[in-house]
Amino acid sequence: EVQLVESGGGSVQDGGSLTLSCVASGFTFDNYAIGWFRQAPGKDREGVASISSAFGYTRYRDSVKGRFTISTDHAKNIAFLQMNSLKPEDTAIYYCAAYQFYSGSYIPGLDSWEYDYWGPGTQVTVSS
Repeated sequence: EVQLVESGGGSVQDGGSLTLSCVASGFTFDNYAIGWFRQAPGKDREGVASISSAFGYTRYRDSVKGRFTISTDHAKNIAFLQMNSLKPEDTAIYYCAAYQFYSGSYIPGLDSWEYDYWGPGTQVTVSS
């Protein structure tokens, strides 16, 4: 059974940093895309960053480029989202998600409909 569990959320001030972790079980990262998404109150869920580490691809939404970094530790089956220079507009529940590549492009998606497995989320609050 595939399971994803996020941790590392919390409250920080404008300009602060947090690192989110996503512990995965039931699969390995070798043939999967891992994505980080977020959802703020009253807003749609949006893709923040994604990675297909076995193929060397990463993607970021424009608003977090240069501030957020996605990475994975294959040995421990953990994905990370390092978030620097946080802004109040980054406040949201952050979710880790995964889907398996079957064929074709191995560029990881940033759309929620592409992902089959989701964690319960972790709250990130950035105050001004």
